Amino acid sequence: MKSLKIIVVAGARPNFMKVAPLMRAICEHNVTGPQINVQLLHTGQHYDETMSDVFFRELGIRPPDFSLGVGAGSHAFQTARIMTGIEPILERERPDWTVVVGDVNSTLACTLVCAKMGLRVAHIEAGLRSFDRSMPEEVNRLATDVLADLLLTPSKDASENLRREGVPERRIRMVGNIMIDSLVQNLEAARCSRILDTLDLRPRRFVYATLHRPANVDRREHLERIIRELGEFSRQYEVVFPVHPRTRKMLGQFKIDSTRWNRLKLTAPNGYHDSLCLTENARLVITDSGGLQEESTYFGTPCLTLRPNTERPVTITVGSNRLTAIDTLAADIRGVMTLPERFGNRPPLWDGKTAPRVVSAILEQEVRS
Repeated sequence: MKSLKIIVVAGARPNFMKVAPLMRAICEHNVTGPQINVQLLHTGQHYDETMSDVFFRELGIRPPDFSLGVGAGSHAFQTARIMTGIEPILERERPDWTVVVGDVNSTLACTLVCAKMGLRVAHIEAGLRSFDRSMPEEVNRLATDVLADLLLTPSKDASENLRREGVPERRIRMVGNIMIDSLVQNLEAARCSRILDTLDLRPRRFVYATLHRPANVDRREHLERIIRELGEFSRQYEVVFPVHPRTRKMLGQFKIDSTRWNRLKLTAPNGYHDSLCLTENARLVITDSGGLQEESTYFGTPCLTLRPNTERPVTITVGSNRLTAIDTLAADIRGVMTLPERFGNRPPLWDGKTAPRVVSAILEQEVRS
């Protein structure tokens, strides 16, 4: 087999934990297998220190070969900037495969350009569905999976979603959850984190909260209610709330004061190792993040996802996740506290070995073509 050229695309914080194990697996493959020339493209959709640079350092991701520096903006602005930025790179490099991950604007934008240029795309985390098109991520997922040539799914339900949508079986390959590869590879470092000491926390005696989705933080009454519920619960358990830049902006804009609850700790965003440490040691995770649903499931940490749906239902049917709503948040927190400190199971192929399966799937697809 001739050597392959692959461009791996990352753009936002959730992507970095997915590309790191893939880049490592390709390097390990190159020791003995047919050579894969891999290049990393960072669109810059998340571009600041707390949302990007720290993850490259902690995950051991090499500096990107291409950086678009797209920055903040509306969905249309980001998507358009990424498309115009990546087109000349793809035209010059002509990769055999472009690998996109997740469901952010970078994922869709790169897939669109590749499809119009006749370049093949492999989508990691294909087939996830919330069945809620009001979520921009759902639109990105649907469009990407229609256009991508190889759909690499994390779970059986994701593969079934694609089959129901009429995707040919030859394009579908269940490989497992690549996020868990990063978790396993970084677990030792996470367990060396000093974040519990820094925040004066005891294992199983605090709640770890992260919230950033517009439905939760862009409406004053919603964000005020969430802060109040977390604050009241902090009278029983300390609540650690690393504040996403979007959430911090809205807290300031709405002039919401959290200081009357001294055990509600609003902090800067965490690095990856600190976040894993908090997730493993929390009594409860409250989030609207897809990644934390998966990581808490791996650890068996109870999780309440503050959304009406999830594109990761396996974290509920197999794992430790449950959905909640603003109106029921307080009651749901009390209910979780009556359950065991750890429950649920790990879904199949959430074993830390997904990235090598991705490499194998791409190579096998290459042989077939």
